[in-house]
Amino acid sequence: MKKAIGIDIGGTKIAAGIVSETGELLHRAEVKSDPSDSEKMFARVIDAVEQVLKDSSLSITDMEGIGVGVPGKVDRERGIAVFQNNLPWPQFPVTARLREQFGLERITIDNDVYTAAFAEWKASEAKRDETFVYVTISTGISCAIIHKGSFFRGAGFAGELGLIPVLSKTAENKLERLEFASAGPAIEKLAQKELQQANLSTKNVFEQYQAGTQEYQTIIDDVTDNWAQGLYSISCLLDPHKVVFGGSVIANNPFLLDLLKEKLKAYQIPEQQHLLNHMSISTIKNNNGVIGAGLRVFE
Repeated sequence: MKKAIGIDIGGTKIAAGIVSETGELLHRAEVKSDPSDSEKMFARVIDAVEQVLKDSSLSITDMEGIGVGVPGKVDRERGIAVFQNNLPWPQFPVTARLREQFGLERITIDNDVYTAAFAEWKASEAKRDETFVYVTISTGISCAIIHKGSFFRGAGFAGELGLIPVLSKTAENKLERLEFASAGPAIEKLAQKELQQANLSTKNVFEQYQAGTQEYQTIIDDVTDNWAQGLYSISCLLDPHKVVFGGSVIANNPFLLDLLKEKLKAYQIPEQQHLLNHMSISTIKNNNGVIGAGLRVFE
């Protein structure tokens, strides 16, 4: 069985895993990021790889290669992390440094949402001639599009769903970018503002909503309506066959999918509503970035 290392790099943590060519996650390790300095951050990536190899009793020579998912803009051809909001890696030569460190020739790099999307596409068993969309709702909101087996990248920045403006009721009916209106941190700020409670977390908001606490109903109603507006843009522009949702906000609160479907249906015309039966939440959740990065080695 062929194996590769997949690395999912974030500003808070770095996950590394050993992934089979069929997408099975054989071993996984996680370390804290150190975004205080570019070299310290890279050292933590090395730590994650060495830890997963140690835990598995395997050697780097047993691996076909290394796949990496990095936030922000990536130059895949040159293997460079170009720009990130949460890492100290402007123009950082990820591929060259990993090749120098581990001696493996096969190193792939891509945006982290794209690597997660690749794992979700494989897991969904979408048909090769279909249009598949992966949407992540977490600290930020973004998506990746796979059309007939290949990523749709546009000029390099396709999929920035979080930048689409939505009409948010709790923002005084003003247009606001979806990510600023309804990503995880935005939900927390909205609840704190509306309920005048400084210590509310996003997790608290969803717990209180499920408990039936009345004042939280309006907040979740607005949040899911904002998501539906963004998703309706995708429905109109791409008319995808399948949409899979990931990211901690929605993956940890699967009841939100039914609310989102209800809101989306209100916007759609009948010819678009086929999508409602083909929307689902990730079954591989926080492992999708690692698995997808590892699987890219075998492409």
